[in-house]
Amino acid sequence: MKWLESPKERLFGLVPPSAASLSSIHLNLGDYHITTAEGSVITAQELDNSGVIEDLDDLMPEYVDENVEVTDEMLEQSDQKRSEAMSAVSEGNLEQAISLFTEAMKTNPNSALLYAKRASVYIKMNKPKAAIHDCDKAIELNPDSAQPYKWRGKANRMLGNWELAYSDVSKACKLDYDDESNALLKEVKPNAMKILEHRRKYDRKREEKELKARHEKIRKAKEEQEQQRKQSQSSGGSTGEFPGGFPGGFPGAGGFPGAGGFPGGARFPGAGGAGAQAGFPDISSLLSDPDILEAFKDPEVSAAFKDVSQNPANISKYQNNPKIQRLIEKMSKKFGGSPGTGGI
Repeated sequence: MKWLESPKERLFGLVPPSAASLSSIHLNLGDYHITTAEGSVITAQELDNSGVIEDLDDLMPEYVDENVEVTDEMLEQSDQKRSEAMSAVSEGNLEQAISLFTEAMKTNPNSALLYAKRASVYIKMNKPKAAIHDCDKAIELNPDSAQPYKWRGKANRMLGNWELAYSDVSKACKLDYDDESNALLKEVKPNAMKILEHRRKYDRKREEKELKARHEKIRKAKEEQEQQRKQSQSSGGSTGEFPGGFPGGFPGAGGFPGAGGFPGGARFPGAGGAGAQAGFPDISSLLSDPDILEAFKDPEVSAAFKDVSQNPANISKYQNNPKIQRLIEKMSKKFGGSPGTGGI
């Protein structure tokens, strides 16, 4: 049935979903509402539920042993029982028909058609759950047979499982069209489409909610990042600063310990007048040097400079510390001189 798969129907979601994806859809007559697999609710007033019944019989019919070796004689016996069962159906003896179909199945256990026939009798007995049970087995035995889909669709229609009914009957029409199946398809389609449309609306709202939550999460992350950046700038004094700024800062008139930059007014090694305000070098050259930045990540170096910033006289404690000396040499080069001309 190619008309069931036209581009327009695919576009608007009219091609039925798989039965597996709809397995949790059910009609709750007590609360009088339909719950879809996603948890959204459609009130029964929105649907035409005429003919829907509640099946309280959970006793399922037996499946016969499939492993028996079937002989030609057994197949003849099965055909005989099947014929008797059909006669019983015509006479309205439904319980007898069930029994006869079961006998026919025992001598031909792999017949999907016999399971479908027994299912059709359960439909007449208003036992849609038992019918679905038999149709499931029939489809397992022969997924290309139209009859099991037809009767399972009918059973789902009786239970108010509109989407499942639409899916099954559509499949039956594709496999082997008949007027009865087509009439049933037209009957279940309006309710199935209402549920599908409701699901689309529900999915759109859910997606919008999820998108809004993601945007809010990104906004908060950006705010936190901006706050951290501002805090880093305020503590470091400028962009590209040492992490957290120079430990304790460089006290003194030139930013280094002592009036001239190091203890006792001594000049920074090689600075050539670094202690004087007019001669103070461009500190940005220090802040842009990756080696100096990396050195100040060392807790020992950081602690040493903090110690000296608090008490400039303590610089003498680090004269023999190679880490501190290497950093001083590196910094002295930035000032255009060489270490050892004063200070330490």
